[in-house]
Amino acid sequence: MDRLKHALLDYHERSKHRLSGYAPGPGGLDWATQPDPFRVFHGTPRVGLPLAADILATRYNELRCGTLPPAHGIDLSNLAILFELSLGLSAWKTYGAQRWALRCNPSSGNLHPTEGYLLCPALPGLSAGVYHYLSRDHALEHRAAVNEQQWTEAFSESGVLIGISSIHWREAWKYGMRAWRYCQQDCGHVIAAMSYAAAALGWQTRLIEAAADDAVGDLLGVDRREDFRDAEAEAPDLLLWIGSPETRPDLESMRIALERAEWHGRANQLSPGHVMWPDIDSIHRVTHKTYTREPLSPNVERRPAPATPALDLSFARIARQRRSAVNFDGTTRISDAAFFGMLACLLTHPDTPPWNALTSPAEVHAALLVHRVDGVEPGLYMLVRNPEALPGLQRSLRSEWLWQKTGPKDLPLYLLLPYDLRAAAKLICCHQDIGADSCFAVGMIARFEIALNQPWRYRYLFWECGVLGQVLYLEAEAAGVRATGIGCFFDDEMHALLGVTGHTWQSLYHFTVGGAGDDERLSVVPPYDIQP
Repeated sequence: MDRLKHALLDYHERSKHRLSGYAPGPGGLDWATQPDPFRVFHGTPRVGLPLAADILATRYNELRCGTLPPAHGIDLSNLAILFELSLGLSAWKTYGAQRWALRCNPSSGNLHPTEGYLLCPALPGLSAGVYHYLSRDHALEHRAAVNEQQWTEAFSESGVLIGISSIHWREAWKYGMRAWRYCQQDCGHVIAAMSYAAAALGWQTRLIEAAADDAVGDLLGVDRREDFRDAEAEAPDLLLWIGSPETRPDLESMRIALERAEWHGRANQLSPGHVMWPDIDSIHRVTHKTYTREPLSPNVERRPAPATPALDLSFARIARQRRSAVNFDGTTRISDAAFFGMLACLLTHPDTPPWNALTSPAEVHAALLVHRVDGVEPGLYMLVRNPEALPGLQRSLRSEWLWQKTGPKDLPLYLLLPYDLRAAAKLICCHQDIGADSCFAVGMIARFEIALNQPWRYRYLFWECGVLGQVLYLEAEAAGVRATGIGCFFDDEMHALLGVTGHTWQSLYHFTVGGAGDDERLSVVPPYDIQP
């Protein structure tokens, strides 16, 4: 364990951006080796999915308040909606002869290292087996055909599994050593995107935390070397159960059933050239999960529903219009009601998306640098998402902080320092104006010591950060503003501001919310109007 702890800390420290120098990266972009954003398994039977999301009546505000519609039937049409509003394309952007796809799930640099899989019993319109989702075509590639009776028995109750994997090279091409972090954050965004989309169909989502990585790899088929001969490897990340929260499928029976499955297809090569990043391989091995106990559901205090957002949008619309802001105008302000409503949605709520997907207690808290919120004094605040963490945070941060409770009674928000921190926000966000020009900036502060005791939870902490980020993305859209994730930040400058020393707490992800402008030079085309 000491060896793993040392290796984890080594990667974490050397992958930090610092004022004295950035984490090791490629130094420049080799456009000749830019990875293809779409993984395709050549030679697989395909199932085209209908574009049915527009018939979904669920409002976004209903989901954020935990008011789910009656459960839709699990069939091909509804699974098509699930994928369309989570991993599907949301638009194409064009500039001159260039074009690129946007997706409902955000990704660092729009590189999309995350791949999605469906594992299902025999359903109306769909055979049992393992499928890969190809977002470019909104289609399922039937990777493994199985014995339907044996496979279906393993599911026990009505429901499906969603598998998630990552192609590290897609991020490393641009971001080098730090790319592994971004892959994990993207996993978190996908967990949340899936949870929201499932909830819009009346379905509950649960992360199967006990699933070992080797089991996930077997079930998704990403460990089949013969299918990835010249292609970039996929790292197995996680499984999501969509169905009754009281039941789980029998993963071992599914693995046995796959021993006699008929597999189809070969993965396409995404890039003609590669740069090896041994540190990514190392941290991948260090955080390999063999097995963990399924956590007990924590006792989460139920809180009042968040205030109604400014825009009452359908979930389908808000999922597809979500964008990452490129810059902010530096003048837009939001109301304190909108601000407090956003923060309320960052708190865990039983059976409310996206927090229904995670059953472990909250381990990530939000340090807020508030700039332009009406009725809220500019300064440094802390949203303590788990009340049990408050004493530890108070001991670990600067002794001079006020810790003055503020905002609505049920919101665990504390004022630490009343001060104009725009310059500090810009500095921390790698000198980017977007940190200072926002309405507020967020630093996600994780209880890092749990990763030192159980290394695979290093990944989990990033996932939790990604889930928080997805909430902020959708909340910003509903408030009539915009958000963006900030992967480039000076880790230890944030720690210095808070007074963090040692590794009990670490900043893992940053976010900003503000008034964004559109680039008039770009044209936007509906997602599936462009043929491959």
